[in-house]
Amino acid sequence: MHGEMLIDGHFIGGPCDQRVPKAVVRSPFDGRVVGTAAEGDESALMTAISAADEAFQTWQHSTATERSAILRRASDLIRARRSELAALLVDEIGKPIVLAEAEVDRMAITFGLAADLAGNAKPERLSLDFDPRGSSYTCEVERFPIGPILAIVPYNWPYNLTAHKVAPALATGNTVVVKPSPQALLSTYALGRMLHECGAPPGVVNVVDAPIPAVQRACQDPRIKMVSFTGSDSVGWPLKAALPAETRCVLELGGDATAIVCADADIEWAVERLTLGAFGYAGQICISLQHALMHESIFARACERLAAAAKACPTGDPKLRETLCGPLISSTAADRVESWIQEAAAGGAQRLADGERRGNIVPPCVLVDVPDSTRVATKEIFGPVLTVDRFRTVDEAIERVNGSRYGLQASVFTRDLAIEEQCYRAIMTGAVIANDHPAIRFDNYPYGGEKFSGFGREGVEAAMGEMSSPRARVRRSAT
Repeated sequence: MHGEMLIDGHFIGGPCDQRVPKAVVRSPFDGRVVGTAAEGDESALMTAISAADEAFQTWQHSTATERSAILRRASDLIRARRSELAALLVDEIGKPIVLAEAEVDRMAITFGLAADLAGNAKPERLSLDFDPRGSSYTCEVERFPIGPILAIVPYNWPYNLTAHKVAPALATGNTVVVKPSPQALLSTYALGRMLHECGAPPGVVNVVDAPIPAVQRACQDPRIKMVSFTGSDSVGWPLKAALPAETRCVLELGGDATAIVCADADIEWAVERLTLGAFGYAGQICISLQHALMHESIFARACERLAAAAKACPTGDPKLRETLCGPLISSTAADRVESWIQEAAAGGAQRLADGERRGNIVPPCVLVDVPDSTRVATKEIFGPVLTVDRFRTVDEAIERVNGSRYGLQASVFTRDLAIEEQCYRAIMTGAVIANDHPAIRFDNYPYGGEKFSGFGREGVEAAMGEMSSPRARVRRSAT
């Protein structure tokens, strides 16, 4: 398989094009060659920005019907190609097949939501009769596109996280330049090709690989009106700080999500869901469960069950439908996760479950008594590792969650609605999930984090708001 960049309606870097270098794409599971992909440079990125800027002059005047039709065709085409798109995720990024199919399904939903919102967009009429002067006036508010958007996407959800940037951009009449992860070029290029096939006009959607320094300079380009970045906080915050003051920015960064399991929780259900939330896709999800706080009365039983569940977690070949925990994306990532586990163990943490590393596969690991000074206790591990600790009061548990530098999502397992309400009101995260793991997300609600976890919100409707500007029309009636 070969992937090509999309610039101004043209596919660049074909397999026989000697002018464009090619990356060899290998499976993170077994190292076999999956395909090749065109590698871009600063010139390609600047050409894409020029194309997006020129296309915006026309696309901003497109009708809601036109925008909705393209988005609807994309949603339908994604569903029709579900099997091949999911298989590509398995091969390129090692995502287990069932989770890969789920990502494709969600991508189709995301484009469908954008199609609905674009097709139903209408000016909002506001009443002015609260003011005595208002009897002679009418007011309506309409949202307008802002211009070309630079979308920087990671490897772990190359379809749906790209969709969460591209679909709202198109729905609001903006153009977009997508910068894919070098570790997921084929998947992101495949999505760009489908959008082209669905009728996105030349320059409206561009997908271009480029080196980091070139991307950093592109963020300074005055033609770019917004940067939408998903990735690590160590990259995201400096990027935002360097942006021109007038450039909008949305950051969807990392987290070290915590689940609070109360004394009245259904332990069997909690353990089942915590296992999925911590070890699914080898923990390579920004809202993956990293910490579990168990009420002291259930701590011993919960630890025993979590250890057993981790040891039994289907791990290995992502092509097998039973696999939950596949490979990490690279040997570098696996080395890092392994070293963090060893650091915690050297500091006195007890390993309730772990196993022997095999290539890029690090088996699910459960740690207790993790020192606060270790990296796994304070930073995002982005791997299949779960720390477990005890708490006595809900207030104590909430304080522990809020003590993190992150604030993306958290969860609480309880039958007590008062405790659920307390957690919802007091936990400082973008979302609080009740009676399920914190790695669950639905594509219509505002999604984003507090503190170091991000800035602004995604989710289709929320992103459409970030990518547009309201303009009021106030009319005095004729006298």
